[in-house]
Amino acid sequence: MLSLARTNTSLIGQWWWTVDRWTLAALMVLIFLGVLLIMAASPAVAEQHQWSSFHFIKKHIIFLIPTIGILIGVSLLSLHDIRRFAFVVFGVSMVALMLTSVIGSDIKGASRWLEISGISVQPSEFVKPAFAVICAWMFSKQHTQPSFPGNIISVGLYLFVILFLLLQPDLGMTALITLMWFSQFFLSGLSLKWIFSGAGCGIGGLFAAYFFFPHVAGRVNQFFNPESGDKFGNYYQVNQSLEAFMNGGFIGQGPGEGTVKKYLPDAHADFIFAVAGEEFGMILCLLLVCIFAFIILRSFTRILDENNMFVFLAVTGLIVQFGLQAIINMASTLNLMPTKGMTLPFISYGGSSMVALAIGMGMVLGLTRRRIGHHE
Repeated sequence: MLSLARTNTSLIGQWWWTVDRWTLAALMVLIFLGVLLIMAASPAVAEQHQWSSFHFIKKHIIFLIPTIGILIGVSLLSLHDIRRFAFVVFGVSMVALMLTSVIGSDIKGASRWLEISGISVQPSEFVKPAFAVICAWMFSKQHTQPSFPGNIISVGLYLFVILFLLLQPDLGMTALITLMWFSQFFLSGLSLKWIFSGAGCGIGGLFAAYFFFPHVAGRVNQFFNPESGDKFGNYYQVNQSLEAFMNGGFIGQGPGEGTVKKYLPDAHADFIFAVAGEEFGMILCLLLVCIFAFIILRSFTRILDENNMFVFLAVTGLIVQFGLQAIINMASTLNLMPTKGMTLPFISYGGSSMVALAIGMGMVLGLTRRRIGHHE
């Protein structure tokens, strides 16, 4: 029987005593709650498509196998191996991202998916974690070697990534990656001149998106003026979502007793938080918020005394991604911001999202492992 005593020098033994087991446990709780909510939300959606009631449940559980394996496997990697792994993932996912503009599946006016052996893959999900690690690598290398053009390389990579995201178009992912990248750039020692320039470009980009992308303008107009019409069907979904929260109250109507999943086409994905609110009440919603907050704060706590600039910037970028994605999903479900098709991490249905999140959070676990007296 495998011993996990502190004196155990095996790979698993060393991993167990150096990994942040609290964050790992919180992630496992999220994954478990995700299965629970998929079981509650997806049968009604499957029946709308005339599929088996267990269609999405079976696919979700099948994707859990590589998700958990990748989460643990990536957390076993050394800092050097995490950098190499991120480089490979970035290269492959960028090639796939470029292909989406040529042979991608058009869904709701956007080409974000590739069909590979009957499986739909969203390359931009995999670009996110890899891009965060590579940018952290470039920023930290310039910090330690001022002659190395790390900042310029990072800016070039950023422009390259958002170009192909805008071609899809995917404004939500563009905004998420922009905020992540800017947070890393800021913490790496960005001057005030560049901070104000970046903020100005961000504001200008928001106005440009409103005027050049009709679906963005439509969602913003519906958010501020619901009576303007519902051309994109978003106001209807948000209305149903808010009604679900009101029906659920504090303790919810009980598992399987909710009705919102019968009317929302994305009840198992973008609006799964509404299903949680209706069937399990404010209790589960607050629990989910607390778990996300715990993971974010715990990860930042682990790097407070970190002397390795690469680790500090990489974890910051990955956690900013994770936290913002959760906030965007919950805020749009509660009508606190215009709707954006973004999954709730480890809760919503979506194979690409779950596997990509496993890569990102596996990197966080690997980067925050205690490496006393060891430098890479």
